[in-house]
Amino acid sequence: MDGNGRWATKRKLPRSAGHKQGITTAKKIIKEAISLQIPWLTLYVFSTENWNRTQKEVGFLMKLLISHMKNEASFYSENDIRVKHTGNMPGLPLDVQQEINKSILNTKKNKAITVNLAINYGGQNEIVRGVNKWVADKNRSTNIITEDILRLYLDNYDMPDPDLIIRSAGDQRSSNFLLWQSAYSEYFYSEKLWPDFTESDLRKAIESFKQRNRKYGGLK
Repeated sequence: MDGNGRWATKRKLPRSAGHKQGITTAKKIIKEAISLQIPWLTLYVFSTENWNRTQKEVGFLMKLLISHMKNEASFYSENDIRVKHTGNMPGLPLDVQQEINKSILNTKKNKAITVNLAINYGGQNEIVRGVNKWVADKNRSTNIITEDILRLYLDNYDMPDPDLIIRSAGDQRSSNFLLWQSAYSEYFYSEKLWPDFTESDLRKAIESFKQRNRKYGGLK
Protein backbone atom coordinates (compact mmCIF):
# COMPACT_ATOMS: atom_id res chain seq x y z
CA MET A 1 0.00 0.00 0.00
CA ASP A 2 2.59 2.54 -1.16
CA GLY A 3 2.27 6.28 -1.43
CA ASN A 4 0.83 7.43 1.92
CA GLY A 5 3.75 9.74 2.64
CA ARG A 6 3.88 11.10 -0.90
CA TRP A 7 0.13 11.70 -0.83
CA ALA A 8 0.52 13.83 2.30
CA THR A 9 3.60 15.68 1.03
CA LYS A 10 1.78 16.67 -2.19
CA ARG A 11 -0.89 18.28 -0.02
CA LYS A 12 1.66 19.91 2.31
CA LEU A 13 0.42 17.75 5.17
CA PRO A 14 2.47 15.75 7.68
CA ARG A 15 3.23 12.18 6.60
CA SER A 16 1.06 10.98 9.46
CA ALA A 17 -1.99 12.37 7.64
CA GLY A 18 -1.19 10.13 4.70
CA HIS A 19 -0.99 7.05 6.91
CA LYS A 20 -4.37 7.86 8.46
CA GLN A 21 -5.92 8.29 5.03
CA GLY A 22 -4.32 5.01 4.00
CA ILE A 23 -6.35 3.20 6.67
CA THR A 24 -9.56 4.74 5.33
CA THR A 25 -8.65 3.46 1.86
CA ALA A 26 -7.84 0.00 3.21
CA LYS A 27 -11.29 -0.25 4.81
CA LYS A 28 -12.98 0.67 1.51
CA ILE A 29 -10.93 -1.91 -0.38
CA ILE A 30 -11.69 -4.62 2.18
CA LYS A 31 -15.42 -4.00 1.82
CA GLU A 32 -15.15 -4.05 -1.97
CA ALA A 33 -13.19 -7.32 -1.80
CA ILE A 34 -16.03 -8.78 0.25
CA SER A 35 -18.57 -7.67 -2.38
CA LEU A 36 -16.42 -9.35 -5.04
CA GLN A 37 -16.35 -12.53 -2.93
CA ILE A 38 -12.57 -12.51 -2.60
CA PRO A 39 -11.86 -14.89 0.30
CA TRP A 40 -8.30 -13.79 1.19
CA LEU A 41 -6.69 -10.36 1.22
CA THR A 42 -3.19 -9.60 2.52
CA LEU A 43 -2.29 -6.00 3.33
CA TYR A 44 1.40 -5.08 3.56
CA VAL A 45 1.16 -2.80 6.59
CA PHE A 46 4.71 -2.52 7.95
CA SER A 47 7.84 -4.19 6.61
CA THR A 48 11.00 -5.31 8.39
CA GLU A 49 12.74 -2.52 6.49
CA ASN A 50 10.33 0.17 7.70
CA TRP A 51 12.19 0.29 11.01
CA ASN A 52 14.80 2.31 9.09
CA ARG A 53 12.45 5.29 8.92
CA THR A 54 12.71 8.13 11.42
CA GLN A 55 12.01 7.29 15.05
CA LYS A 56 9.16 9.81 14.99
CA GLU A 57 7.41 8.15 12.04
CA VAL A 58 7.93 4.62 13.36
CA GLY A 59 6.57 5.66 16.75
CA PHE A 60 3.52 7.19 15.11
CA LEU A 61 2.91 4.06 13.03
CA MET A 62 3.06 1.82 16.10
CA LYS A 63 0.55 4.04 17.91
CA LEU A 64 -1.64 4.07 14.79
CA LEU A 65 -1.60 0.27 14.71
CA ILE A 66 -2.73 0.08 18.32
CA SER A 67 -5.53 2.62 17.87
CA HIS A 68 -6.63 0.94 14.63
CA MET A 69 -6.91 -2.47 16.27
CA LYS A 70 -8.90 -0.98 19.15
CA ASN A 71 -11.13 1.35 17.17
CA GLU A 72 -11.89 -0.95 14.25
CA ALA A 73 -13.12 -3.93 16.28
CA SER A 74 -16.70 -3.06 15.31
CA PHE A 75 -15.68 -2.77 11.63
CA TYR A 76 -14.30 -6.30 11.67
CA SER A 77 -17.35 -7.62 13.50
CA GLU A 78 -20.00 -5.86 11.41
CA ASN A 79 -18.39 -6.99 8.15
CA ASP A 80 -17.69 -10.56 9.30
CA ILE A 81 -13.91 -10.15 8.78
CA ARG A 82 -11.42 -12.66 10.15
CA VAL A 83 -8.03 -11.17 11.01
CA LYS A 84 -4.73 -13.00 10.72
CA HIS A 85 -1.14 -11.82 11.05
CA THR A 86 2.02 -12.61 9.16
CA GLY A 87 5.44 -11.37 10.20
CA ASN A 88 7.89 -11.44 13.07
CA MET A 89 5.50 -10.96 15.99
CA PRO A 90 8.15 -11.04 18.78
CA GLY A 91 9.93 -8.15 17.07
CA LEU A 92 6.97 -5.82 17.67
CA PRO A 93 6.35 -3.77 20.82
CA LEU A 94 4.41 -5.76 23.41
CA ASP A 95 1.36 -3.51 23.32
CA VAL A 96 1.15 -3.89 19.53
CA GLN A 97 1.42 -7.67 19.87
CA GLN A 98 -1.40 -7.69 22.40
CA GLU A 99 -3.78 -5.72 20.20
CA ILE A 100 -3.03 -7.86 17.14
CA ASN A 101 -3.60 -11.07 19.11
CA LYS A 102 -6.83 -9.67 20.55
CA SER A 103 -8.14 -8.93 17.04
CA ILE A 104 -7.16 -12.40 15.85
CA LEU A 105 -8.95 -14.04 18.79
CA ASN A 106 -12.09 -11.91 18.56
CA THR A 107 -12.55 -12.49 14.81
CA LYS A 108 -11.55 -16.14 14.49
CA LYS A 109 -15.13 -17.28 13.71
CA ASN A 110 -15.82 -14.61 11.05
CA LYS A 111 -16.21 -15.92 7.50
CA ALA A 112 -16.83 -13.20 4.90
CA ILE A 113 -13.12 -12.64 4.23
CA THR A 114 -9.77 -13.30 5.87
CA VAL A 115 -7.65 -10.15 6.06
CA ASN A 116 -4.02 -11.06 6.65
CA LEU A 117 -2.07 -8.15 8.11
CA ALA A 118 1.63 -8.24 7.19
CA ILE A 119 3.17 -6.34 10.10
CA ASN A 120 6.92 -6.41 10.76
CA TYR A 121 7.03 -8.65 7.71
CA GLY A 122 9.77 -9.42 5.21
CA GLY A 123 9.81 -12.33 2.80
CA GLN A 124 13.46 -13.15 3.42
CA ASN A 125 12.94 -12.91 7.17
CA GLU A 126 9.96 -15.27 6.97
CA ILE A 127 11.98 -17.90 5.11
CA VAL A 128 14.89 -17.64 7.56
CA ARG A 129 12.52 -17.91 10.52
CA GLY A 130 10.87 -20.91 8.89
CA VAL A 131 14.18 -22.71 8.42
CA ASN A 132 15.15 -21.97 12.02
CA LYS A 133 11.81 -23.35 13.25
CA TRP A 134 12.46 -26.54 11.28
CA VAL A 135 16.00 -26.86 12.66
CA ALA A 136 14.70 -26.39 16.22
CA ASP A 137 11.87 -28.91 15.78
CA LYS A 138 13.05 -32.01 17.64
CA ASN A 139 10.03 -33.94 16.36
CA ARG A 140 10.72 -33.46 12.67
CA SER A 141 10.50 -36.68 10.70
CA THR A 142 13.46 -36.06 8.39
CA ASN A 143 16.74 -34.18 8.24
CA ILE A 144 16.21 -33.35 4.58
CA ILE A 145 14.16 -30.25 3.97
CA THR A 146 11.89 -30.00 0.93
CA GLU A 147 9.60 -27.31 -0.45
CA ASP A 148 6.55 -29.05 1.02
CA ILE A 149 8.18 -29.37 4.43
CA LEU A 150 9.46 -25.79 4.58
CA ARG A 151 6.03 -24.44 3.69
CA LEU A 152 4.70 -25.96 6.92
CA TYR A 153 7.06 -23.75 8.93
CA LEU A 154 6.13 -20.47 7.26
CA ASP A 155 3.87 -17.99 9.03
CA ASN A 156 0.52 -19.09 7.60
CA TYR A 157 1.05 -22.46 5.92
CA ASP A 158 -2.71 -22.87 5.41
CA MET A 159 -3.02 -19.58 3.52
CA PRO A 160 -3.37 -19.98 -0.25
CA ASP A 161 -0.67 -18.40 -2.41
CA PRO A 162 -1.73 -15.02 -3.78
CA ASP A 163 -3.21 -15.07 -7.27
CA LEU A 164 -2.77 -11.34 -7.73
CA ILE A 165 -0.46 -8.77 -6.14
CA ILE A 166 -1.45 -5.13 -6.55
CA ARG A 167 1.23 -2.47 -6.15
CA SER A 168 0.24 1.18 -5.85
CA ALA A 169 2.21 4.41 -6.38
CA GLY A 170 3.94 3.31 -9.57
CA ASP A 171 6.80 1.28 -8.10
CA GLN A 172 7.48 -2.02 -9.88
CA ARG A 173 9.31 -4.29 -7.47
CA SER A 174 8.37 -6.98 -4.96
CA SER A 175 9.86 -5.14 -1.94
CA ASN A 176 10.39 -8.38 -0.03
CA PHE A 177 6.66 -9.22 -0.06
CA LEU A 178 5.59 -12.88 0.16
CA LEU A 179 8.69 -14.02 -1.73
CA TRP A 180 7.97 -17.72 -1.25
CA GLN A 181 4.24 -17.52 -1.90
CA SER A 182 4.39 -15.20 -4.92
CA ALA A 183 6.45 -17.50 -7.17
CA TYR A 184 3.61 -17.60 -9.72
CA SER A 185 1.52 -14.61 -8.67
CA GLU A 186 0.32 -12.14 -11.25
CA TYR A 187 1.20 -8.46 -10.68
CA PHE A 188 -0.84 -5.34 -11.30
CA TYR A 189 0.79 -1.91 -11.04
CA SER A 190 -1.15 1.27 -10.40
CA GLU A 191 0.24 4.79 -10.67
CA LYS A 192 -2.18 5.95 -8.01
CA LEU A 193 -0.92 6.69 -4.52
CA TRP A 194 -2.56 4.35 -2.04
CA PRO A 195 -4.87 6.94 -0.41
CA ASP A 196 -6.27 7.67 -3.89
CA PHE A 197 -6.87 4.00 -4.72
CA THR A 198 -10.57 3.27 -5.16
CA GLU A 199 -12.99 0.39 -5.45
CA SER A 200 -13.07 0.85 -9.21
CA ASP A 201 -9.27 0.53 -9.26
CA LEU A 202 -9.58 -2.82 -7.50
CA ARG A 203 -12.15 -3.98 -10.05
CA LYS A 204 -9.83 -2.80 -12.84
CA ALA A 205 -7.05 -4.94 -11.39
CA ILE A 206 -9.37 -7.93 -11.18
CA GLU A 207 -10.46 -7.49 -14.80
CA SER A 208 -6.81 -7.35 -15.86
CA PHE A 209 -6.14 -10.53 -13.91
CA LYS A 210 -9.00 -12.31 -15.69
CA GLN A 211 -7.25 -11.75 -19.03
CA ARG A 212 -3.98 -13.41 -17.93
CA ASN A 213 -2.95 -16.82 -19.25
CA ARG A 214 -1.47 -18.51 -16.18
CA LYS A 215 0.79 -21.33 -17.40
CA TYR A 216 2.79 -22.02 -14.22
CA GLY A 217 5.81 -22.88 -16.36
CA GLY A 218 3.76 -25.21 -18.58
CA LEU A 219 2.09 -24.82 -21.97
CA LYS A 220 -1.48 -24.12 -20.93
